[in-house]
Amino acid sequence: MAQQPEAGRRTPLNRERVLRAAVALADDIGIEALSMRRLAQELGVVPMALYKHVANKEQLLDGMVDTVVAHIDLPASGSGWKDVVRRRVLSARRELLRHRWAWQVIESRTGPTPAVLEYLDSMIGTFRDGGFSVDLTHHAMHAMGSRLLGFSQELFDASGSEGPSGGAEALAAMAARYPRIAEVAAGASHEAASVVGRSCDDQFEFEFALDLLLDGLERLHRQGWTSAGSAGADADA
Repeated sequence: MAQQPEAGRRTPLNRERVLRAAVALADDIGIEALSMRRLAQELGVVPMALYKHVANKEQLLDGMVDTVVAHIDLPASGSGWKDVVRRRVLSARRELLRHRWAWQVIESRTGPTPAVLEYLDSMIGTFRDGGFSVDLTHHAMHAMGSRLLGFSQELFDASGSEGPSGGAEALAAMAARYPRIAEVAAGASHEAASVVGRSCDDQFEFEFALDLLLDGLERLHRQGWTSAGSAGADADA
């Protein structure tokens, strides 16, 4: 009796395959629509089969975060701390732009996942190996915040909103009440033909802030800055 061809056999299910499929599905349908049942349908298995590899939806989300973070570029050998941090942060941003749901899931976690912890530990190592004190490294990590993972919470919505609804009259009323906001909004340089329309260029603003932070940290590092000295100065003021 002839044996069944290898191509006809189902690919074995494992944790890596489950997580890859979950990431791809979230990319396709959005994180809100992702469910264990929908993922099982995508993989052609019954929902219970998934629970052998992820205990619940929260564990699935943790694994999805780690799958995304694992694709952030590794440090380039022979590069200085500033170049390494910049390149890795921008690599993280590329991953989050590729998987636009990921930042929401990262923020929703009650604590850092293993891959996030490994990434942050590596970034701390980059600062320390670059000659930063433990003190300055501690404050650098606070200053960088979520930007280390490629996203930041903006004061103003940059998704394309052009202000309150109601037409020119409503816009004029807002400008009268908040003249400085209107001044900055009117003076911002936006290209109508840009893919981001008339909203701010998120990538430019992200890199602008990133470079300000890195330049500032470089200056403090050269000065031998410590928080103890800063606290003393504040107390004398």
